[in-house]
Parts: sequence; C-alpha cells; structure tokens
Amino acid sequence: MVDVSDKVYTKQEQVPATAEITEVAPNILRTQLPIDMPGLGHVNMYVLEDSRGVAVVDPGLPGKATWRAINNRLAEIGVPLKRVHSIIVTHSHPDHFGGAGRLRAETGADIITHESFRMFFDPTEPDDVDVETAATPRVPFGDTPWGGPGHSLPWRRKMYYKGSSRFPTLFRAPKPTIRLAEGEHISLAGREWMAIHTPGHTEDHLCLFDPEAGVMLCGDHVLPTITPHISGMTKNTDPLKGFFDSLDKVGAFGSQVKISLPAHGLPFENLALRCDQIKEHHVGRLDKLRVVASELDKPLTVTEYSGHLFSPRAQGTMADSETYAHLEHLRIAGEFDYKVREGIREYSRVD
Repeated sequence: MVDVSDKVYTKQEQVPATAEITEVAPNILRTQLPIDMPGLGHVNMYVLEDSRGVAVVDPGLPGKATWRAINNRLAEIGVPLKRVHSIIVTHSHPDHFGGAGRLRAETGADIITHESFRMFFDPTEPDDVDVETAATPRVPFGDTPWGGPGHSLPWRRKMYYKGSSRFPTLFRAPKPTIRLAEGEHISLAGREWMAIHTPGHTEDHLCLFDPEAGVMLCGDHVLPTITPHISGMTKNTDPLKGFFDSLDKVGAFGSQVKISLPAHGLPFENLALRCDQIKEHHVGRLDKLRVVASELDKPLTVTEYSGHLFSPRAQGTMADSETYAHLEHLRIAGEFDYKVREGIREYSRVD
C-alpha cells in the first residue's frame, strides 16, 4: 500500500489509492483502485448494494494490479465475487472499463453503458478498425486535425495506429449487455436511476441520477479539483460547446443533487456550483486565447497557442488537442479563423 502521507498532493484526484472503504450514500460504498496515469492516482469503484448482490461502477484499468484490488475490496466488504450482478462503465476510457470484461467473464454480470458506448477496437469485429477510423479522425492517417503528427498520440488513437497485437487485447473495450438511452431508468441499490448523456470528456459519457436519495454518479464529467480533458480529436465539430451543454444539463438539477460521486477524488456537494466553476475555467482559457492573438497580432499554430495555456510540463498532444478544441470553438463562433501553411493550421482573430 502506498503511504500517501509522504507527499502533499494539491489535487484530490492525484492521491494514490488506499484500501479505505467509506459509505457515501445509502447502500453505496466508495472504494479505490490503483491507476498509473498522468495526474491521476486512483479511480473510484463505487459498490452499490441491493438484495440481488452488488453493482460496481468503473472497475479500473486492465491488469493484475486492478484485479487484485477489486477482489480485495469486495472481500473487505464481505461480498463474494459471484454476487456482482452489474458493472456500470461511465465512458470508454481504459481506467474505467478495464476490469469490466474479466468481471463479466467471472460473474456473468451485465455491463451497463450509454447507448453510444464505443468498442473502439475489437479484433472479433472484422470491420471495427475501418469503422472507428471513419468515425473518429477527420485527417490523414497518423496526423492531428490541426496538421502534422502528434508528439505522442493519445491512447485511444494508438490502439489502431500502433498495429500491435498486444494493445488491442489489453485495451479491448467490453461489449455492453445493456445500453441506456437518455432519460431511461435502471434499478440499482434498491432505487431507480435515470441515465443522463453527458458528451464532452468523451462522446459516450454517462451519468446516472438517483432522485430519491439525490445522488449523481458523474464519472469524469464533473471532478472535484481538476477539470476533465476535452479533446479536439473527436467527430464532434465543437466538443467544447458539447461539454458546456452537458455541464448545464447536470447543473440544472440544482438542489435535487445532494451528493455527487466522481470517478476520481472525493464525493462533493453543490454540483451546480462546481459545473459553473469548470465552465469559468474554460471561459478563462478562451479569454486567454483572445488576448494572446490580439497582443501578438500574427497567425499562430495550435502548439504555439498551447504554450500560453499550459505549463511546459503539461505540453504535448493532449494539451494541443484541448487547445485545438478551444480554438475551434472560437472559430465556429466567428471570432477566429485559420489558414494552412505547409500543412499546419495557423489561427488568428477575425478583424
């Protein structure tokens, strides 16, 4: 077990996983699984108890460490593995779906996702690579939407760009057995939960709301002390607007939400306030881009703009991708435009 007292963490989401188990709402326990990803130290696997057994939410990364942790957490609670009847996956990132396939294989549990959940690379589906390639990139093979190769392509694109036999197996997304549509209800923890589609961090992101107890399972959509990555490498032409709309959607529940359960960090109150704070963060970045463009008064690449939004330590394709999403939001609003020079987009303000 990692001794988190050795280091001061400025963000809740960075704190390494511990074996601590806490009840965060009626019949809902918070457990933590270890992950090794930039800026993240754990993923919360919530355990929802009812008369049939338990449902688990976001069972971590694939691999032996996660599997051991899942078994240890359930054993500590006193729940045999065979009592897992449902697995909720909030979205198609491997730190959320990674343990789902093995859990289903061992228990027969249903895998529950939003209806748009994407099994982005599955060797058992003959046309999967072609379908995913057509659905996601809007640019030539291996290039970024803003032109040129990425510094290090994010994991989702690496799956089929890398062409490795190991990567597809390790990161293969599970096949859902239940796909929920917007507003559809499902019974978990002895109560009815409503599905809320919240595109932004991913196109297939799912939140679940329990109006009886006022509990919102919010995945990576709303996090307590960091903001989720908003990628520009998506089929959505304005992912930042989609994210804003999704924040407004869950924020509109207002005081109906008593407690929000994020995938990383601690449960928190006042979801509407946190949604506003996250929006303000991104509005601040939009304002920064406006200022940079006006002060420098010349066309700049996405990477050059990114250097003004992110610290040197955070530089890379993910930072560029989020910067690109912001620049495209401004372009669609009619404030910015771009020209292509030597295959690279250069953005500037519209006079």
